[in-house]
Amino acid sequence: MDKQPPIQTNTSGRLREIVTDAIGYWERRRILYNGILATVVAFWFLVTWPHFRPALTLQTLLFFFVLAMLANVCYCVAYLADVPMQYSLFQTVWRRWRWGLWTVGMIFAIVIANYWMADEIYPYIR
Repeated sequence: MDKQPPIQTNTSGRLREIVTDAIGYWERRRILYNGILATVVAFWFLVTWPHFRPALTLQTLLFFFVLAMLANVCYCVAYLADVPMQYSLFQTVWRRWRWGLWTVGMIFAIVIANYWMADEIYPYIR
């Protein structure tokens, strides 16, 4: 008599499956995401090395650490698109094409990283 209706149990199990799938998909790609963004920053440092030499201070490194954390928070936005799409009738299509969301997000992150390095950080380092 105290049993929950089967619909709630089924929904809970489905949510667990979807969230597990989303975590498995996105977290494996987070390593590549961070590696690509680190490469963008390293490229800026290497190409403009004499200019960035004064930037190697504890305060600047802390600033870069905060920016890296913000980039990872932005990465988590993918879950806001992925989980509802997996609940939709387009789940199988979405699972085949969600790499497109990763690619568009990665390109956007590269553009933002380059903007920050070129326009917000580079001109103010003395």
